[in-house]
Parts: sequence; structure tokens; C-alpha cells
Amino acid sequence: MSVSLNPQAVAYARRLIKDGKIKNDEGHWGQHNPDTSKENAFLEKHEMEEYANWHLGLDKSVGVDTKGAYKFPYGDFKTVHRDGLIAAKERAAQQGYADIEKAADELLGLLEKAAK
Repeated sequence: MSVSLNPQAVAYARRLIKDGKIKNDEGHWGQHNPDTSKENAFLEKHEMEEYANWHLGLDKSVGVDTKGAYKFPYGDFKTVHRDGLIAAKERAAQQGYADIEKAADELLGLLEKAAK
């Protein structure tokens, strides 16, 4: 898989954190990660580019006009979730995507600072 960092998503997450659109939740990301029906509902009202903003990874081997191109979600299409960033960081580390791991870690630090 040729997944790379999605800098557009990192910038978007930074803006959301700065604007206070965060959830400093503790728990399992599976409880907050939007399921397929929520993703599809979002895409009915928004462009794929907006969907891309919610994913730290981009798989360039897949067409950018498909959901499958976007990896490592970090939020629920409204807010940045602490547990989403932790999950993205851990999965990126496990899969060897150091740039995505580093970006998730930096965003996590910003979120935790903003939550104080």
C-alpha cells in the first residue's frame, strides 16, 4: 500500500483544534469512529475533498474520488477526537508510516494542550 501523509488533513485538524472543536475523550476509538452509514451520509452532503480532511493518510494507489483512498481517520466529521488521534498514531506506527505517526502525535499534543 502506498499510503502517505495527507497534509491537507493535518492543516484542517490544526484549525479545528485551534477553534476548540475537540473531544478529549478517553475510551475506545471504535465507539466514536464513524461507521459506513455515517460516512455515506456525510458524503451525501459534502464533497470528497471534505471527507479527505478527516483522514491523515492518503493511498495514492486508489482513486482520490473513492473512500478507500483515505486512511487513518481522527474525528467524527464535527470534532477532533483524542482517541482517534491515538488510534491513528498507533496504527501508523504498527504499519511503518512514520510521517503519519509523527503528525498524529503532534496533533495529539496540540489537542491535549487546548483541552487544559
